[in-house]
Amino acid sequence: MQAIGDTSMVRLRSVVPPGCAEIFAKLEWENPTGSMKDRMAQAMISGAEKDGRLRPGDKIVEYTGGSTGISLALICAAKGYSLHIVTSDAFSRDKLNQMSAFGAELTQVPSEGGLTTSRLIRDMIKVAEELSKRPGTYWTDQLNNFDSISGYYPLAEEIWKQTEGKLDAFVQCVGTAASLRGVATVLKRYNPRLKIAAVEPGESAVLAGGQSGPHKIEGVGIGYTPPLWNEEIVDEIIAVKTDDAKDMARRLAREEGLFAGTSSGANVVAAIRMGERLGPDARIATLMVDSGLKYLSTDLYR
Repeated sequence: MQAIGDTSMVRLRSVVPPGCAEIFAKLEWENPTGSMKDRMAQAMISGAEKDGRLRPGDKIVEYTGGSTGISLALICAAKGYSLHIVTSDAFSRDKLNQMSAFGAELTQVPSEGGLTTSRLIRDMIKVAEELSKRPGTYWTDQLNNFDSISGYYPLAEEIWKQTEGKLDAFVQCVGTAASLRGVATVLKRYNPRLKIAAVEPGESAVLAGGQSGPHKIEGVGIGYTPPLWNEEIVDEIIAVKTDDAKDMARRLAREEGLFAGTSSGANVVAAIRMGERLGPDARIATLMVDSGLKYLSTDLYR
């Protein structure tokens, strides 16, 4: 667990058009499970241990599309907790296999044609809630867990240090909203004028007032406003369609040598759109949320 954090940052070049702002990407796949979610999993478990919600010998339960489950499975393996994950066939088989490899027990909730929908998320939550009623069980409940926000404070400190405080905007996809909120909170303390852009699927742009709909950007866009969402720290919302996010993820691999997942592609698409408006003198930071190795069984790279 000491390996979590202190990830590298690189400047994107080939995919960034002329006249655009400088765009820097934090390589969060350098975390032990290949995802930024290691940060929040560690924070949720540590927070629950400190105040007694989680006791030795307890079983942990969570609903997740994959990366949070993998990160929790890593922490549980290291600390000796058993873990029961509620997930779905809508998510990458690679992620489900990785969770199992760390020792997690999986319950799969059927999806509608392999798509992420608000109904699927609510169904997964319902199953996890029922499992949490068993004696000796702690439900991390990521969509309502405020400990997860603090897990991303160090990420913001790293971004600020690596950009030497010369930063105009931060762009990040919204799943639980914990990463966006955690990073934005710290960055805005350093520079209240820094712009924060939230990214959501174009097919389910609910944060911008649109209709909920099915999409295939894993780990984001739950189809309704997440409880941890705080619109006061967000300056704009950028909707990116699944196909555009996938195309950019493939371009990042071919043109930048950066092997990332779909939400990372969405982040870069949104950062470029913002960067074209801010111009070449601006600097934008975003995240490579997780590794492309988690998507080898999907149509993203197959």
